This record gives sequence, C-alpha cells and structure tokens, in this order.
Amino acid sequence: MRFTFLSAFPPYRGGIAQFSAALVRELRKEHAVEAFTFTRQYPDLLFPGTSQFDHGTVDDIRAKRVLDSINPLSWKRTARQMLETKPEVAVLRYWMPFFAPAMGKVAAHLRRHGVKVITIVDNALPHEPHFQDKPLTRWFLRKNDGFIAMTEAVNQDIRALWPQAEVKLMPHPLYDHFGAPMPQAEARNKIGLPSEARVLLFFGLIRDYKGLDLLIEAFGQLDERYHLVIAGEPYGDFGRYHQQIEASPMRGHIHVHTRFIADVEVPTFFGAADAVVLPYKSATQSGITAIAHHFGAPVIATDVGGLKEALNNGRTGILVPEVSSSAVAAGIQQFFDGDPSVLRANIAALREELSWKHFADGLVEFARQL
Repeated sequence: MRFTFLSAFPPYRGGIAQFSAALVRELRKEHAVEAFTFTRQYPDLLFPGTSQFDHGTVDDIRAKRVLDSINPLSWKRTARQMLETKPEVAVLRYWMPFFAPAMGKVAAHLRRHGVKVITIVDNALPHEPHFQDKPLTRWFLRKNDGFIAMTEAVNQDIRALWPQAEVKLMPHPLYDHFGAPMPQAEARNKIGLPSEARVLLFFGLIRDYKGLDLLIEAFGQLDERYHLVIAGEPYGDFGRYHQQIEASPMRGHIHVHTRFIADVEVPTFFGAADAVVLPYKSATQSGITAIAHHFGAPVIATDVGGLKEALNNGRTGILVPEVSSSAVAAGIQQFFDGDPSVLRANIAALREELSWKHFADGLVEFARQL
C-alpha cells in the first residue's frame, strides 16, 4: 500500500514527532511511505518553550518540509506535493485545534483526488480549552474518512463532535528508540541520588494541567526515604513551583532538571526511577506512559481521561482515585507497600500487544476497510 504521512517529524521535538517517526519506520518495512512536515509548526510568539527543534536527533525519516501552519498559500502546495507521490492513503496527525485550518485544507484536497484520509487524533480538544476549539475541530473532522484514537476518552470526544465518524481504537505503542535502561546504581550515581532511596520521576513538558504542584505538595507528606526527580522543560513560569519546593519540608530531596531532556539522557532518568508519577488534573492520554513501560517502569497516575487505559486498569501501575495531593501521596505509599515486581511482569507481558508492528498492521487493516 502507498502512504503519504503529514505530521511533525524530527528534527522537531516532542512525542508527536517521535511517534510519527517510529510509525513510519514500521510501515516502511512492508509499504511505500513518503513523509511530509512543517516549514513552520508554530509562530515563535505562540511557542512557550526554548526551541521547537532537537538537532541532536538522528533524522532517518527525511520528511519533506513544506507546510506552514499559518500561511494558506502553503496548504494547497502541501496537498499537491503529497499527491505527486500517488498515495492510496494519507495519514495525518491532529493534536490541537490551532492546526485545524491547515490540516483540514490539506485533507479536503487529498480526498477530492480520491485519497483516503485517516487522522491519528491525540487530542480532539485541548487540555486548556478556548471557545473556538469545538467548531474548529468539528470542521476538521468532517474532512476525513476515518480516525485512530488511542484512548476511549479521545474516541468519545471525536464522536461527540461528529457522531457518524469512523473510529478505530488502538493503544499507544511503546517507544523503542531510546535503547536499554541504564543500570539503576549507575543512573542514580550519575544524577546524584542515593542508591537505596525510593525514587519518583516526574518527566516531560511541565504544563499546568499535569499537576506538578499536586505532586510537590504530596511529596511533602512523605518521609526521608523518598527522593523526587523533576525532569523536563517548563512551558510557562516555573517560579511558583520553585516557591513550593523551597517551602517543602522535603526540599532537600527534590532534584530539579528544568530543561529539554535529549533522547540520549532518557535512559538515565528512567533507569534511576522506581516509578513514574503522572499527577494530571486532566488528560486524554500521555506518551510518558509509553516511555515508562518501554523501560519497564510502573506508573502512578491520577484516574483522569485515558490514563486508566494506559495503565491497563491498574495492571501496570497504581491508579489514584482522586485529583488531590493526599490521594497522590497515598498512591505512592501504596506502590511501595505492594509488590512492584508484579507490575513490572505485567508490563513485560504487554510488549507484543503494544508493539509498533501491531499498531501499523491495525492502521493498514483499517485503511482497507474504509
């Protein structure tokens, strides 16, 4: 089958680019796939981080840079260049309504020329909503033939906006491009952690909805055996979290790495951790669970959005029943009072089901059914 694929790809940073690259690599084992990406993903004024690019990443996808998210002249040009590859199926990625005009115009043009359009939807609606989100997303959805959702929460959001949508539900595959975890003793020594500590990791972009404030407050309720590592780039002001940390009775046990974490460093942080904590206030899904499970690390997460599915209803981690610091603290204690080896064994058993081959085969089957 011939595919054309439009998404963020390396050297753009982040989980969308990493996911799309991994899927293209898998699809190319049996199919023809041409990849396309942005000349400009976000205007600099709208991007809250330090850089949109990770030039240290090896770019083996070689996506053609053609789409400017805010220049309508590039939208039809992108569709024309995608059509030149003579695709049977176009795969798009959608994760925020900001991209609806550009992606929708591309999708509509492709469909007019007989190409099936399937969009992998990470978020139908954003975590930080605005009044225009629903009409923009609803308009975009109608330009597609089908959708892939990775959690039931996203599936429901799509169907609420467009009830007749064709949606296939498939879980997020495990990331496998980070390599093996670093041995725990070596990893802890490298980032200055005691070898016998109970180590918790908060990893990834730091945004309000991810609940780092709840975790810092919860961590203050724990004892001296625990250490917390915060590793990721803040999207916004980190000042209020810094004030929280300074006021915490456990401030000497909180280790802060507020910067973009390159792929080569990821095995160190996950190798050092006993568990990854996702104290989210809202969520549809999280790519962090896929990284954690790749490294065999259980996850402690609030029961919001699709996180229950990502933790396989508690088989691969601890689900915290309410969004509060006391509940997060109780979930952490529950994890260490139990038998983490059972959770790790369940993670290992899921590897085949959550492989990129399984996801790619499901995408191909869905395309043939549409």
